[in-house]
Amino acid sequence: MPGPVIHVGATVMCMHAGVAQPMTVFPRVLVSGQPIATQTSVYAVVGCGLASVPSPPCVTGQWVVGAFRVKAGGAPVIVQGSQAICAPTGTGLIIGASQTRVVAT
Repeated sequence: MPGPVIHVGATVMCMHAGVAQPMTVFPRVLVSGQPIATQTSVYAVVGCGLASVPSPPCVTGQWVVGAFRVKAGGAPVIVQGSQAICAPTGTGLIIGASQTRVVAT
């Protein structure tokens, strides 16, 4: 599944519109001047919409599927079609806007 490589400046949200930002990145590879995310990158979620209901809100997101052929530091890079699971809700992350020049499979 080819798709644009995800970097720090990409818009990533939980399924409940909480903003997700990577806690770790791979600084040796830059896309559009920003470090990229790999499958080992854990995302912190802030502002999850479940915070107002009795269910616990999304706190972190971990990628479970990355690029098949392209790796950085031995870990698959994250592309537009990658899948993640948020803890403790078990829902996913949504990748919105990202750079479009560098594509990986």
